[in-house]
Parts: sequence; C-alpha cells; structure tokens
Amino acid sequence: MKAVVWRGKRDVRVESVPDPRIEQPTDAIVRITSSGLCGSDLHLYEVLAPFMTDGDILGHEPIGIVEEVGAEVTDIAVGDRVVIPFNISCGRCFMCDHGLQSQCETTQNVEQGTGASLFGYTKLYGQVPGAQAELLRVPQAHYGPIKVSHGPPDDRFLYLSDILPTAWQGVEYASVPKGGSLVVLGLGPVGDFACRIAQQRGIDRVVGLDLVPERLERQRRRGVTVLDVNDFPKADDLVTAVRDLTDGRGPDAVIDAVGMEAHGSPAGKLAHQLTSIMPDRLAEKLMTRVGLDRLGALHAAIDMVRRGGTISVLGVYGGMTDPMPMMTLFDKQIQLRMGQANVKHWVGDILPLLNDDDPLGVDTFATHHVPLHDAAQAYETFQKKQDGAVKFVFKP
Repeated sequence: MKAVVWRGKRDVRVESVPDPRIEQPTDAIVRITSSGLCGSDLHLYEVLAPFMTDGDILGHEPIGIVEEVGAEVTDIAVGDRVVIPFNISCGRCFMCDHGLQSQCETTQNVEQGTGASLFGYTKLYGQVPGAQAELLRVPQAHYGPIKVSHGPPDDRFLYLSDILPTAWQGVEYASVPKGGSLVVLGLGPVGDFACRIAQQRGIDRVVGLDLVPERLERQRRRGVTVLDVNDFPKADDLVTAVRDLTDGRGPDAVIDAVGMEAHGSPAGKLAHQLTSIMPDRLAEKLMTRVGLDRLGALHAAIDMVRRGGTISVLGVYGGMTDPMPMMTLFDKQIQLRMGQANVKHWVGDILPLLNDDDPLGVDTFATHHVPLHDAAQAYETFQKKQDGAVKFVFKP
C-alpha cells in the first residue's frame, strides 16, 4: 500500500509499504477514504524528531470502510463506515471506565511513562503505524471505532477522530459560567473548532487571537471578535486589549490552542534548535529530562485570564523543566486543566450536531483536499501557513 512515511526532520515521503494484517483477535483492517493532517503532526515533522524512527507511518485522523475484523470484534462488520479515534483504548480498564480513554491502562506506555498509545505518534506513544495510508490496522477494534452512516461526505464525520473532541474537551474544561467570556489563543483547526463549539453552546463573548490573516477572517465571518497578534508588538498591550473587551478584568477562561509552537520564547527556540542538531539519543535524553518549551502562549493565557479564572490547555507541550510562574498562578487563583482528548467520552455529545443543518460547519471546514501522493507538499505548506491553509484532508 501507499503511506506517508517519516524519513527525517522536514522529510516525509509517500512510499510503498507492506499491507497491514490482523495480528490480534481484537484487530480490524480499515480501508482509509480520508485522513486529516493535524497540527500535532507538525511536531513530528520537526520538534519531536528525536522520538521518531526512520520509516514510521504518520497520521491519526482517519475515516474509512472496514475490510476485515478479528474474532473478538463484534460491534463492527465488514462494509461498515467507521471513524477511528486517535487514541487507542480498550473500553474495559479503570481509566476507560472513568471516561479517561487517553490514559487507557491496556495500551498505556508504561516504559515511556506516557498514556494510551496513539496512531502514528512516536515511540513515546507506542509507535503504532499511522493512518495517512491506504489501509490501517486498528488495535482494540472491539471498542475504538465509531460507526457512522453511509451517505454524507467524509468531512461530516472525519473530525470526530481528533480535533472535534479535542476542541469540545477544551471548551468543557474551560468551564465558562453563564454570561461569561472565553479567549481562544490560536485559530488553527482546534482553536477554530473551539470557537465554533463555544458559540454553539451559548457562550456570550468569544474572542479569538492569531497572527494569520486567513484564520482571523474565518472567525470574523462567524461572528467571533478577533485580535491580530501582529498589531500588538508588546505583550502588555495585547493583554490590555483583551481586558478592554472583558469588563476590564480579563476573560473567565482562556484556551491555549497553540502549545509549543508559540512565538516569542528565545530560550525555548534555542532548546528546540539544539535538539535538532544532536544525535537522536542525546536529543531524546535532553527533551525527556531537561526539555524546554516555547511558552509564549501559556504565559499570555496566565496574564490575560481574570483572577479566579480557568486556563484550558489544548496545545501540545513536551518540556520536562518548563519554568512556570507559580506565584502568579497561586496569587490569581487560576485553575489549570489539560490533557489529550478522551475521544470516546465526548462522541455522544458531538454526534447529534453532525446533521444536515451542520451547525459547526464541518462540511466546509477543510481548506484543502489533496491526493495522498501530494502529502510532502501539504506538510510544507501547512507548516509555513501558506495558501490560506487551515486544514488539509488527504484522499488515498
């Protein structure tokens, strides 16, 4: 089959690889009809390269048709249309029973000290072959796949695999009170959906911040108040502008949908550059023991949120010794929530919104649909935020 294969920093290629096969009775084989390119895939493209292995298959946002099932898979059958959550969970363990599928004890990577395995996402998370491919082996298929109806376009359901539940969990964790306000830092795919979900759930004041004109315009057209970060060279001025929009005290909650990509942290940028030129073993040790992130977005969130407010972190961070302003967090009585999305936990809330009325705008959400063989160019374009890119969907 054809698949998107990692060959090094900023080097992905579409190559022929062996077809997957059933390995366990709880496996299924799914023929992929669409697969998303996620913002977190860009971390593998560059920052998390030390944890990648030459030949890893990328991708974790798939929808497709079931081709084969193992002996213990009874809830789906050959011919069913399914969305595959990015985290692999069993549905039977303590964590799954508590709605924490991203911490599944069956697929947890204990030797790495990390949670549930993820498709196409480094040896930190199980090194499971990913979904930017023609076929996908799905472990724990007795529980994970989400069966959806035939008929609507793939984009109607595709985002259930990751970015919709991630954004939903972020808004849920933000705990915005009735009549309250929410600021979303970063209007990439997850931040974009977070704004849409916040509006759909009746949050009165939603403010989106970004520095890419096309992303700002998408939200402006949907009635979100937007601020262009480029207009505020001084961080204090941006914080003041946000407070001016939120009764002078700051928003009730801030969602950080940026993570380690944040601009403005020279020390974090230097740490990332150093790891990129080190041998993988040394770089891996540095990142897991003394790793630093670029914390511009998180520090901005801490400054902006009102006293007693909540920060919900959706952006990916990977540092182990990130400096945190604990005095400020404590003094402002800030609540901080974060984590990988527990996809299956939120499916029941989201599915009713994926109807023909399309209140979240999923049918027109993607900016680019491209053949799988154009993946290398898509990664480059998406990383450079060119051509109005917000969301790429691959068609195998």
